[in-house]
Amino acid sequence: MLKHLTEHRLNIILALILLIAPLVAHFADEPFLVTLATRATILALAGVGLNIALGLGGLVSFGHAAFFGLGGYAVGILASHHQTFEPLMTSPFIINGTNQMLVLWLVAIVVSGIAALLIGALSLRTSGVYFIMITLAFAQMIYYFAISWPAYGGEDGLSIYVRNAFPGINTLRPLDFFLLCYAVLIVVLIGQWRMTGARFGVALQAVRQNEGRVAALGLSPYRIRLAAFVISGMVTGLAGALYADLNRFVSPTMISWHLSGEIMVFIILGGVARLFGPVVGACLFVLFEHLFGSFTTHWQFFLGAALLSVVLFARGGFIGLVVGRARHD
Repeated sequence: MLKHLTEHRLNIILALILLIAPLVAHFADEPFLVTLATRATILALAGVGLNIALGLGGLVSFGHAAFFGLGGYAVGILASHHQTFEPLMTSPFIINGTNQMLVLWLVAIVVSGIAALLIGALSLRTSGVYFIMITLAFAQMIYYFAISWPAYGGEDGLSIYVRNAFPGINTLRPLDFFLLCYAVLIVVLIGQWRMTGARFGVALQAVRQNEGRVAALGLSPYRIRLAAFVISGMVTGLAGALYADLNRFVSPTMISWHLSGEIMVFIILGGVARLFGPVVGACLFVLFEHLFGSFTTHWQFFLGAALLSVVLFARGGFIGLVVGRARHD
């Protein structure tokens, strides 16, 4: 109980730090630092998405960048059609582009969810290293499809010339866009926290620990894992939609296996299955990239050293190092 309260308080402190730091940077007239915090927030959201599958469900997916990229391309394609005033589709009915974030987020979530349903339905029939490899294979298929799709930039990517709009907010201002991304992250984290304590979350964790006993109770481990995989893909797709608007650009690199690995690194650094584990990991990743990247192009060496230290000496990640092991460890 004490450990739970301690981690709960640590989570509140981390959430406040992530909120206050960009506010200070804004009033210090440092918009670059606000943008850096926005990047960390969006990457944290992608990590939260994978953490639902990996941390709660024990599903080591190495292809989550596919959902991240699909969310980004959903935004990029609809925004480009809005900019050129060309309908996306004219038959059997007309679909126009849009620059409204609420619509774009919904499309990104639906597209990513459908992709996660199809990929998960096949991948979850395997397990272990086969599951890892088949999720990677699906992501690479989507990656090479994006490269060979000249209508939307192919290998060169697709530009979004003006950041999309959100009602009542000037998304062109760095602080406003950060606060929007931060609000989305907090809502998703609250949703994950509620889900973890709900019957579905308990069943998902039970499947991770002992699939046979769950099946003996009359529940279907396959359906529980598939539902978790779809939710995970939808959250990651939403992160991709925000990332596309942050950079005003989408490209096949958003789907590459490198990004899948980086999202997994966020979780390991912060703490697998910890609510704020991906948040801490993403912030550390962006911090390492910014601090060491200004000195050397080989800044990943320091990230690798930190990752190695966590794996060897802090199996619960940064949060586990501070508050101790979780009850399910």
